[in-house]
Amino acid sequence: MQFLRNLRILVTGGAGFIGSHLTETLLANGAQVAVLDNFDPYYPRQEKERNLEAFRNHSNYRFYEVDIRNQINLTKTFTEFRPQVVVHLAARAGVRPSLNDPEGYADVNVRGTAILLEEARKSGIRNFVFASSSSVYGKHSGEPFRETDNTDSPLSPYGATKKSGEALCFTFHHVYGMSISCLRFFTVYGPRQRPDLAIRKFVRLALNGEEIPVYGDGSSCRDYTHIRDILSGIIGAIRWGESDMPRFGIFNLGSSNPILLRELLDKIEKYIGLPLKRKCLPFQPGDMISTFADTTLAQRELGFRHDVLFDDGLREFVEWMKTQNSE
Repeated sequence: MQFLRNLRILVTGGAGFIGSHLTETLLANGAQVAVLDNFDPYYPRQEKERNLEAFRNHSNYRFYEVDIRNQINLTKTFTEFRPQVVVHLAARAGVRPSLNDPEGYADVNVRGTAILLEEARKSGIRNFVFASSSSVYGKHSGEPFRETDNTDSPLSPYGATKKSGEALCFTFHHVYGMSISCLRFFTVYGPRQRPDLAIRKFVRLALNGEEIPVYGDGSSCRDYTHIRDILSGIIGAIRWGESDMPRFGIFNLGSSNPILLRELLDKIEKYIGLPLKRKCLPFQPGDMISTFADTTLAQRELGFRHDVLFDDGLREFVEWMKTQNSE
């Protein structure tokens, strides 16, 4: 990944799960990286601080505690760091919480993205990577999900904000000639995963001998994608955006291997070595019944690979969780 050497990359949301892994990888390959994060209280600041420990003292690393909606501080950050690439991971996260705060999600994920895009435009940025989500597919019929499928029916405010972000990105590409890639992440898992996400929550409850809430009959399924595979897609998108001619693309990043909820629970039980206590609950509004990524385009254009087998990734994750004393 020689092309990353000395490339100045701004990573918004860089203290989070995906952002911290990306920052670590970019630094390891010679990039200069500035992380911008506001430590949103969606989950404890202490957890995000831990995510940064591995590279906090790296000579090519800078940190800016800034909210993407704060235009004055955002401008200061761009002026001081002078990024050549922006990877925009910052967002209000979570499907279910968005049902109770649609305005807050729109403020960060839509208005904040518009402010960031405009700052990038004014700073002459020509390579912008936007973290979208499989949630945009919403009320989707037919599998697997392809980038050309209709995404006009998201089932949650979160999904709607990500769809809006993609639309803004296209506009900035079309009007201002920016190269922009929108990456639709499919249920990312691995070490440092957010505490609210299913795999981490289930493993934590299982290790503590607590009941695991099972929404629906266990037949829902997700295309779980390991963080290492997601990184291959993000780095591929950075390379793709370094083209001389402005480009716009939307890409699915998934494993193309949907796992049933009941199958996931059986595997967790196997790797923990303890029987799970399951509590059956009604299916939740806003949740998608299934996700299944067609990654043909990302493989061809970005060199994306989904190499981590789910059983291997889950086993590794369970072992990591056993080391997390604060859980």
